[in-house]
Amino acid sequence: MWIECFEKDTRYDGADIDALIEQFIEHVRATHDVPYPEAEMRLWARNFAEASAREDGPTERLPSIGSIEIHPVTEERIDDWLRFFDRDAFPDNPDWGSCYCLHPHTGDAPERPWRDVRADMIERLRAGATLGYLAYVDGRAAGWVNASPRSTYAKYAGIDPHGPAPDAIVGVSCFVIAPPYRRHGVSSALLDRVVTDAAARGAEHIEGYPRREADGEDSAAFCGPRSMFDARSFAPAEEHEHYTVVRRSL
Repeated sequence: MWIECFEKDTRYDGADIDALIEQFIEHVRATHDVPYPEAEMRLWARNFAEASAREDGPTERLPSIGSIEIHPVTEERIDDWLRFFDRDAFPDNPDWGSCYCLHPHTGDAPERPWRDVRADMIERLRAGATLGYLAYVDGRAAGWVNASPRSTYAKYAGIDPHGPAPDAIVGVSCFVIAPPYRRHGVSSALLDRVVTDAAARGAEHIEGYPRREADGEDSAAFCGPRSMFDARSFAPAEEHEHYTVVRRSL
């Protein structure tokens, strides 16, 4: 397993997780002035290290892929969703291995043990409090989109207060694509299914939240590129420091 500093300036590898965490903490103390409590940094480091061991899916992008099938994550697909997030979603980026796509619903919050976050998302999926789709290629989950009502997203609770009612909006908050399937149109296929199903779900609008600036890394495209929304007739509705709200009426 391994831990990389959040500034990406140092990496520690080894089999003893406690020793790795101590090395990381010593490095941060000596090198960085950070506002986080030490207990939170230790938990972040533990989550990272455990994800680096757990996320054992392939990291190399495939030169081509088979046909893409999209399915809503219903009760019978939760095990597929768990395998995707447990093992295949972030083998190249363990920093995000503890997210389980809960962040849009909670907004910024202190670091939590990944098992607790995972358990919360299982309950949300079972209760219908989080709605989304899995993309499959050759029978294997290759990607996910969170397409829940905007009213469920604490992260976007303050946007466009004079606009449409949040419970009438499907908010396309996150795309997660496993490394072998990136840049093969999986996000586009997921978004197309969201658009197709939105009216039947009772929605009047669909929103996306593409970042205003990208750094070229795959992880920075988790909200989907602006061009993908533009190509599907989404129009800008509100500008924020780091992202643009784009909306399409149904």
